[in-house]
Order: sequence, then C-alpha cells, then structure tokens
Amino acid sequence: MSFYLGIDGGGTKTRCALGDEAAVLATSVSGGSNVVRVGEAQAREALHTAVRQACADAKISPEEIRAICIGAAGAARPEMSAMVRRILAEITPAAVEVVGDMVIALEAAFGSGPGVIAIAGTGSIVHGRDATGHTVRAGGWGFAISDEGSGHWIGRRAVSAILRAHDEGETTLLTAMVLQTWNLATLDQLVQKANSLPPPEFPRLFPVVLRAAEQADSVARSLLTDAAHCLSELTAAVIRRLAAQPPYAPVAMTGSVFRQSAIVREVFYNRLHGTFSGLDVRPDLVVPVEGALALARRI
Repeated sequence: MSFYLGIDGGGTKTRCALGDEAAVLATSVSGGSNVVRVGEAQAREALHTAVRQACADAKISPEEIRAICIGAAGAARPEMSAMVRRILAEITPAAVEVVGDMVIALEAAFGSGPGVIAIAGTGSIVHGRDATGHTVRAGGWGFAISDEGSGHWIGRRAVSAILRAHDEGETTLLTAMVLQTWNLATLDQLVQKANSLPPPEFPRLFPVVLRAAEQADSVARSLLTDAAHCLSELTAAVIRRLAAQPPYAPVAMTGSVFRQSAIVREVFYNRLHGTFSGLDVRPDLVVPVEGALALARRI
C-alpha cells in the first residue's frame, strides 16, 4: 500500500491530510509554516510536528510516505521551494512537490475543471482557470502592498480606523479591545507598535474585529464589509479575464476570513450575484488540504 501526504502550509496554521490511494487515514494541525512569513526555523518545527503527528495517528512511519504535495503562498518560488523540500527531506524520503496555496485550493474546489477560488486567510489571492486550462490571478502581492480583505489587511485597517475615530471624536469598541489584545495602555503606545519594524502581528486583530462586530460596533462591521467588497472586486476581475460573457466559471471560497465572518461571506456572495447574472457562487467553504492530498496522489 502507498501513502500520500497533502499539506496546506498557512501563515498561521499548517494542516496535513495523510491517505492511501482512496481514503484519508489521518489529519493533523500545527502552527504556521509559510516560510515567507514565519522563517525557516518556525516552518521546520511546524512541518515536522504536523507530519509526525499525522503519521503517528495513521500508525505509519514518515519513511513510508511515497509522495507529498505542499501548498503555501509564495512557497513555489525556487528558493522557497528548495527550502521546503530540504525541511521535509530531513524526516521523509518522499517525493515532494511545492505549489502555491491557490493551486491546492483550486484543486480541492474544482478538480481539473474550470473555476475561480477566492482565498482570504492571513493573506489573500483570487485564482481562476477556464475550460481550456488558461489561468489568471488577482491580488496576493504581499501584505505590505496587497492582500486586500485578508486577516492581515483587516487587522491593519482596524488600527487605522481606531486612530481615525479618535481624530473625529468618535468612539469604537475596537479601541479598548485592541489595546487589551496587544497589552498596551495608550493610543501613543498603539501608534508606536503599529509602526514598529518588523511589523506587529496584525492578523491577531482579525478575531478582535469579529468580536466587536458581533457587539454591533459600526466601525468593525464596516471593516468586514470593506473586506468583502475588496475580495469581490478581485474575484470579479478574474471572472472577467476568464470570460467576457456568460457562462462564467463557478466561484468558491476558502480561508479563515470567509470561514469566521458571516458578514464577509454574505456581502461577497451578494455583490458577485448582483454583478454577474446566473453566477454559481458555492456556499460551502473549500478545504485546500484535500486538494493537496489529491495532487500528491498524482505525483
């Protein structure tokens, strides 16, 4: 029997799915392993932990894995790909294929068929493919200049919204909640931390925005609505580049922002339906690691 491993190497979490030719035998979750975001040392710890845990649960050795496919934002670049392969080679002799996170998500959503996947987690990107295999993308150019609608983007915008509210003499629940999350006492300390180098962990503020929105804070709800608008605009750009007129490729969603925010999902869904008549926007969220496992089986 042959064993295969799919890995979704996110900036916050690493998810593994271990299977044979037909079934999933074990899954595991560890910390972030996106080399671009967390560096080689943390990526190594997260990947080794996730792989060993999945193997232990399936009662096999890492040496028995035949092939691995790992998807991660930016990890398909040659220098990053080589680093990931080296890290995995330390614990398993398996053949390793490194691809972008959008590749495994598109596979999980549509197999080899046409479709558009909108990803919004720590970062964001939209990736699409038509019936001929032609692919296009939008967004995903990095947290400093892009990643609209992502957890990082929402967290950074939350700090800006707090300071704007202060300037305008308005109040928002976000102020006290963000200060508490970052263990700060004053707005001056918030400004210093937000402008520090390296940048602070803005994605940690996404759950704070969710909690404030649940308490009907208008600033927080506006941030989530804006995120959905940005993601729908990126998705619309990909849809139009794939087809100038109907039928359009179907759309699917994945990532923690979509998963955790009903506001983002609803606004995203409604805006795309209002723009493209008859568009198939699938409500069920995609599990990218399932695509990684499917691709590993084909190596």
